[in-house]
Amino acid sequence: MRNDTQGLEGGTTLVLGGTGKTGRRVVERLAARGLPVRVGSRGGTPPFDWQDETTWQPALQEVQAVYVTYVPDLAFPGATEKVEAFSALAVREGVRRLVLLSGRGEEAALLAEEVVRNAGAEWTIVRASWFNQNFDEGMLLPAVIQGEIAFPAGDTPEPFIDADDLADVAVAALTDGRHAGQVYEVSGPRLLTFGDAAMEIGKALGRDVRYVPISAEQYAAALAENGGPVEFAELVAEVLDGRNAYLSDGVRRALGREPRDFADYARETAASGVWTG
Repeated sequence: MRNDTQGLEGGTTLVLGGTGKTGRRVVERLAARGLPVRVGSRGGTPPFDWQDETTWQPALQEVQAVYVTYVPDLAFPGATEKVEAFSALAVREGVRRLVLLSGRGEEAALLAEEVVRNAGAEWTIVRASWFNQNFDEGMLLPAVIQGEIAFPAGDTPEPFIDADDLADVAVAALTDGRHAGQVYEVSGPRLLTFGDAAMEIGKALGRDVRYVPISAEQYAAALAENGGPVEFAELVAEVLDGRNAYLSDGVRRALGREPRDFADYARETAASGVWTG
């Protein structure tokens, strides 16, 4: 594989989901390196919306690399078809490199991976499961603040990955042709149950944070009550069945270093004050 960093410096990198957990970090890293980057979001300039295909072509102007994240998730109905149509358009518009954020252990995500591989551009797949940052930037933040995390994860171990590590892998793939054709399955350095994660967070905060296992049906009802996507409960139940209970070396292979431990994430996040409410 060759190093094509120089060849892409003249073009812009489009970061879909550029205000989300990983996309925001990818944007920040590219901008810090002085590389032209475009935020792909409904509030971007120009705007990008997965559900409005008329926004795709303007967002792709003068773009040579794309970080592809699908919202809400690649496992949702219609996701593969959207990713396939977008990837084909991107290649027609001159995009040379596609980096896809995929779901580790998600059967439907494999279909999206296949269409990206066959789109006609250099490709890299980054597979991830649960982010550390789900506890402070997403759906679990209110629960941590309240001290009780009710979630349908049972006692299944998970290889939590830090979003900063994932963003570093994505940026490497976007800017260096040596990562073309690679599938990086990323994880943290150890497996933790959600109970373990709650304990680490509580230790960092100096107070009790409990994990309370609930059923997928109870979680679906809670999502419905709060206006969330009920389909997400089914996806959670599917991937939290132990299929991801192993560590992988994607961070080490891509970056030549070890991933960040959850305890380090918890200490840094506790110090930020976000969990104090």
